[in-house]
Amino acid sequence: MSRKILIIDDEEAIREVTQVTLETFAGWIITTASSGREGIARAAQSPPDAILLDVMMPDMDGPSTFKELCRNPATRNIPVLFLTAKVQAADVEAFRNLGAKAVIAKPFDPMSLAHDVSKALGWEFKEVQQVSGRE
Repeated sequence: MSRKILIIDDEEAIREVTQVTLETFAGWIITTASSGREGIARAAQSPPDAILLDVMMPDMDGPSTFKELCRNPATRNIPVLFLTAKVQAADVEAFRNLGAKAVIAKPFDPMSLAHDVSKALGWEFKEVQQVSGRE
């Protein structure tokens, strides 16, 4: 079964790297949104199995987006993992207290991202494509 993941991040490069990484290594179906409001609408329209949510975004930040997702019966049970450069212990604890399943530090290792997401969500992970070494 292929998982559906929604990536909400205002940085195009982060959305692209995350999407390619998760599609390539996990075979997951990826949808992206460039803002909290867009992400909320996409999640309500077609609920994903999980959301990767950037903390620092203009207009509506990650914690505000998360709170809105929790208010909507259609999206409140979707597990959310925060993506952030703010990985101080107090910040991580605050994000977990909001109800986030995990906090993934940016920059993240693209080679282990799918495994890290799977582990945080208790999903079985099997890599779909092996990376060949360069000769």
